[in-house]
Amino acid sequence: MKNYAKRLIIITLFIPSVMLAQIESVFNAVEMESSVLKVSEKLKGIAGTTQLISTDKPSFPLAENKEDHLICSEVQTENGVLDKVVFTFADDKLKYILSRGNINEVFAESRKDTAMVYMDYEVYFKDKLFLNKKKDLAWIVSDEAMHPNLFSWKNPAIDMDNSFSKKELSNEVPAFLKMGVSLEEMKPLIEKNSDFIVQEQLDGSDPNAQIQINGFGVDCLGFPRKIEARFGDNKLNVVWILTGKGEENRIRKLLVAQYGEPIYVNEDWEIFNNWQVGLRKDKPEVLLMEQQIGLQYKKSFFKQ
Repeated sequence: MKNYAKRLIIITLFIPSVMLAQIESVFNAVEMESSVLKVSEKLKGIAGTTQLISTDKPSFPLAENKEDHLICSEVQTENGVLDKVVFTFADDKLKYILSRGNINEVFAESRKDTAMVYMDYEVYFKDKLFLNKKKDLAWIVSDEAMHPNLFSWKNPAIDMDNSFSKKELSNEVPAFLKMGVSLEEMKPLIEKNSDFIVQEQLDGSDPNAQIQINGFGVDCLGFPRKIEARFGDNKLNVVWILTGKGEENRIRKLLVAQYGEPIYVNEDWEIFNNWQVGLRKDKPEVLLMEQQIGLQYKKSFFKQ
């Protein structure tokens, strides 16, 4: 149903690997997948202040039951002091680190390898390290966080002093994503509803689409998400919304609220709205389809 060979460069060029020692050592050997307790212990002595904020009503895409944010200030490293660092946990496993202030000195100046440039990011793929020097921000993300492109999410905790509050986000699929709308009409709508966008020419392997617009930070299904809007013959006909496995049950409830109960269910998919919306479960995504394409998939892919 979807060609992954030419997907966003940040996904296709990434090869999962163990985080290099030079990144681990920045935070006193803190490792991804570690617990809140273990990370807290390692930060003792290098963080000026720490604050833990927890919720059992998560919206973080990788969290099923609980998310935690360990917010640290004046974090001492071998290469300098970071103004602020937020460690985000999904179900007591570290998945995401966002740092602000002095990021070039701490993360880049002593490196001997060369970053790949992608949009406003300098990326070190082996470390899953993303630097935005214009904003003085650095992300280190887990393997699981790569799929929903969480390097493009700025955790609001990085800007909080004594409290942590999330912006109220829509729990629905955005109304502006209307199938059949032309590229010329839809592109400014995607841009208006995104933090930033990237347009790419597809390789021709998908007979239904020639152009894709990637929108980052789109308010959708309870989180700022990446969407991949595909255009065939200059008209929008498919949109992929990237999600996390931990939120599958939450997203199912939101889709049921918006579209009603699924009309087809198998191990990997749940289909809604007369074959126009799909919840993918083997790879966490939501698929929006022009009805004609949905009915084609009904026969060719789902054998219904």
